[in-house]
Amino acid sequence: PPSPQPPRAPIRAHQELMDFIYIAGAASIAALVFAIAKYGAIMKADAGDSKMQEISKQVQDGAAAFLKAEYKWLTVFVAVVAVAIFFSDAEQGLGQKTAIAFVAGAAASAIAGYFGMHTATRSAVRTTQAARTGLAEALDVSFGSGVVMGMSVVGLALLGLVVFITLYSPEFDSKGLEYVLGFSFGASSIALFARVGGGIFTKAADVGADLVGKVEAGIPEDDPRNPGTIADNVGDNVGDVAGMGADLFESYVGSIIAAMTLAAITFSGDPNMASLALLPLAVAAIGIFASIAGTFFVKAKDEHAIHSALFRGLIIASLVTIGGTAALIYGYFEFPEGVEGYKLLVAVVAGVGVGVMIGKVTEYYTSTETSPVQTIASKSETGAATNIIQGLAVGMRSVTLSVLLICLAIFVADWAGNSGEGVGYGVYCVALAAVGMLSTLGISLGVDAYGPVADNAGGLAEMAELPPEVRERTDALDAVGNTTAAIGKGFAIGSAALTALALFSAFQLRADLLLEGAGQESLDFSLTNTEVLIGLLLGGILPFLFSALTMEAVGNAAQAMVEEVRRQFREIPGIMEGTGKPDAARCVEISTEGSLKQMVVPGLIAVAAPILCGLWSIAALGGLLAGALVAGIMMAIFMANAGGAWDNAKKYIEGGAHGGKGSEPHKAAVVGDTVGDPFKDTSGPSLNILVKLMTVVGLVFLPWFI
Repeated sequence: PPSPQPPRAPIRAHQELMDFIYIAGAASIAALVFAIAKYGAIMKADAGDSKMQEISKQVQDGAAAFLKAEYKWLTVFVAVVAVAIFFSDAEQGLGQKTAIAFVAGAAASAIAGYFGMHTATRSAVRTTQAARTGLAEALDVSFGSGVVMGMSVVGLALLGLVVFITLYSPEFDSKGLEYVLGFSFGASSIALFARVGGGIFTKAADVGADLVGKVEAGIPEDDPRNPGTIADNVGDNVGDVAGMGADLFESYVGSIIAAMTLAAITFSGDPNMASLALLPLAVAAIGIFASIAGTFFVKAKDEHAIHSALFRGLIIASLVTIGGTAALIYGYFEFPEGVEGYKLLVAVVAGVGVGVMIGKVTEYYTSTETSPVQTIASKSETGAATNIIQGLAVGMRSVTLSVLLICLAIFVADWAGNSGEGVGYGVYCVALAAVGMLSTLGISLGVDAYGPVADNAGGLAEMAELPPEVRERTDALDAVGNTTAAIGKGFAIGSAALTALALFSAFQLRADLLLEGAGQESLDFSLTNTEVLIGLLLGGILPFLFSALTMEAVGNAAQAMVEEVRRQFREIPGIMEGTGKPDAARCVEISTEGSLKQMVVPGLIAVAAPILCGLWSIAALGGLLAGALVAGIMMAIFMANAGGAWDNAKKYIEGGAHGGKGSEPHKAAVVGDTVGDPFKDTSGPSLNILVKLMTVVGLVFLPWFI
């Protein structure tokens, strides 16, 4: 008699699973409704007196003008790439469907960035006015603005994925998901240009304003006599709000679609495959509701409670996400034979936990309360050279713990998927860890994006000549904002590493499928393959070339800004006495022109390099993506943390240490900060997008190479 077969796992009816697609869509709409409600509450707040509103209007107009000009350039790029995709072979995952998804991804990312920036530029003046009443009121407005950015990103990203999955891949098959990849590619394209362009703008203005205003003229930061101040405030919004939003929008989409693709390929043919494909969407949906819940716990009565209030909201959101995911895994989904629910939960917990831990490591290396930053400040006693040397050392040292934590997340997730008997699904669990890390993006991005609003609020208080206690309250918000901004960059880089690894795994699996369909041998990714080795080395040099181009771009634009600020101090009568009015519009124009012209070449490298390499050899392309991932993540962490440490070393001295403002150590720290500015706000954050965009380009255009 035939031996008895082991019982199959129960199969969840497909219609029931499709119901969860609609739940994910409802979560995305809830995020957008919450964002609009927050925006409405902010706009009802008092915007201050006419002088404050006049200054705020200059920042609003400058930011809107920059994004309008930037989006004109991006529209041309998106149109050209969409046409190329449209007329490619639809049977190989390109064609009309991918082109439509690509345009939609670019549009959704741009809309999220614009709405977040629009809110931030109007929230700053209301934060300043609220600070006249108290710190708690100012925190409510500034954090509310950050939440608008966070919820806009997760709402539009998840809604776009739900729409295109429903249209293109209702059965969650890998073929349909290939078309959905276009949505991720569109988001990636906008992210890179928004990050690079916004980063060049903000740092050109910041460096120019600081070097001439603080060091040469000896006037305070955000002094209304400095014509570069308005451009600096504009830059905070277009770089650290719109740019960061576009960056994490792309990571969020990329991690979800990579996990779904890996599930579809790894478990193709299994009747319960759809549960694994839907799980990333489920985790993202839970994360949205958890993030909304977490925002209600962000309350602080004094300056010492600000950081703990923000961290409390993030921890609560993380715990709710883990609890909700556990409930779904054990109470709703039925998984393929050999896939154990607790292992999937371990992968999600690894992502969520490591995301929080990377934030704490970044905080240690960039906070004014810790020894790395205080050591940089003490080295300023002997000049700018020793300040810079120590800052470089701190940045390099910070890479170790961050990368070890990323390795820990990968190891734990891979162990969960490959331990025991059954089908190995370690790469899927790594992708699921990336989804877990980004699941609370609604609040974590809010914590990050509140910083530029607080910074602008302090500038407005200075320029409007408000009472000292107002500036003290905004400075308390800004001091925490500097640290949360650094934490946000560390979080973005960590999530980029896991997302890029998941996309790379999808690239390898999809390449093998396409090669098999074409009657060719599968890929050889061994290091004994000279094409792979060449690709690794080429990929390793790209982050250095990319960083050099973006650093030079900041230097060139900053030089033009320095010359313009010097000219105005020299030629406008009465500007230093406060009777002459500086020409801030001209400084905004210089930053806009410089950033838009110089963002083109770095952006094209990110798209052209994987295409050119893939046309030569797919094995070399695999090496290129791996080399760029390793070198890019290391460089990104080093630059982001070194820049954050330099910035807060300057802030630490301005707080009264080592002679305080105007002292020789302060001048040395300002020079160190100007070196760190393009590190932390231009080159470093752009590198994680470079790594992800190259991997997405390689994945989307694979059919061209086979």
